[in-house]
Amino acid sequence: MLDDEFSMLVDNAEEAGLPWSGPPAVERVATGVATGKQGGRQQVSALRWGTSDPELVLLHGGAQNAHTWDTVALALDRPLLAIDLPGHGRSDWRDDHDYSPVTNAQAVAVVMERLAPHAALLVGMSLGGLTAIRVAARRPDLVRRLAIVDVTPGVDHEKAEPIIAFVSGPESFASFDEILERTITYNPPRTESSLRRGVLHNAREREDGSWVWRYDRQLSPGELETAFAPLWDDLASVTAPLLLVRGRLSGVVSDADVEELRRRRPDARVEGVEGAGHSVQGDRPVELARLLDQFLSAV
Repeated sequence: MLDDEFSMLVDNAEEAGLPWSGPPAVERVATGVATGKQGGRQQVSALRWGTSDPELVLLHGGAQNAHTWDTVALALDRPLLAIDLPGHGRSDWRDDHDYSPVTNAQAVAVVMERLAPHAALLVGMSLGGLTAIRVAARRPDLVRRLAIVDVTPGVDHEKAEPIIAFVSGPESFASFDEILERTITYNPPRTESSLRRGVLHNAREREDGSWVWRYDRQLSPGELETAFAPLWDDLASVTAPLLLVRGRLSGVVSDADVEELRRRRPDARVEGVEGAGHSVQGDRPVELARLLDQFLSAV
C-alpha cells in the first residue's frame, strides 16, 4: 500500500497549507550502534532532510516513528535528522526489549555523533523527550538547545493512561480499515487523512492481509515508568537552554510538573499549544514548527 515512503509528503503539505514546489531532499539513512551485549549491534534508522549538516535532531514518542515529524519538517524547511528510536519504525528491535530513556539515549548519542554532530537543537516528544533529557545530561557537547514536547519526568501511569490503552491494544488487525478505525478513536483532534498517513508509516501488511504495528510491543510504556523519575536530576543538570511545549488538550504534563520543572530550571521557557493533544507534532505541526524556529533563533 506504500511503495514510496515519501510519496505522501505532498498530502502533508496540502493539509497544513504549506507551499509545495516539488519533493524535498529527504532520504533514509542508517547507522550501526553497539547494544552492549557481547559485541552485539543494531541498526538505527533515520530520515535525513536537506543536503547540509542537520540543524535539528527530532526524536518521536513511544509507538511512533520518524515520519510523525513530516509536516513539522516541511514547515521548518531546515536541514534536520528525524531518528527512528530503537525498536520503532525501521530501526532494529533489541533482543532485551529495553527501550528505556537511558538505553535509548546511548544509541541516539552515537547516531548524533555520526550524522548530526553540530545540530543546534535536540527535540524529543514523549519517550523521545525523556530520551533527549538523558542525552543532554550525559552528552552536553551534542546538545546546544533542548526542546521537550508534552512530557516531563513526572509522567506516570495515570497521566499516560489513554496512551497506554491505545498502544496496549490488539497485536494484529484483520484489515487496514480496522487498524485505522482504532487509531481514529484514540486520536480525536486529528483528521482522518493525517491518521491514515500515520498508520501507513507505522504499520505493515502481512502476507495474509492482516496488519501489525512496526514497533516492538514487548515492553509497554507502563513498564518503563520506573525509569522516568530519576530523570528529574538529569533535567536539573542540563545546561542547554530548555523549552517545554505542552498540548493544551493533553493531561500528560500537569501544572505540578511545570512547577517542578521551573523549580529545577527557572530559566526554562514553557509554551502551550491550543487544540493539541499529546502528539503536538501531529495535531498542530505548523504551530510547533513556529515555536521551534523561534527557539532556534532566540539569542
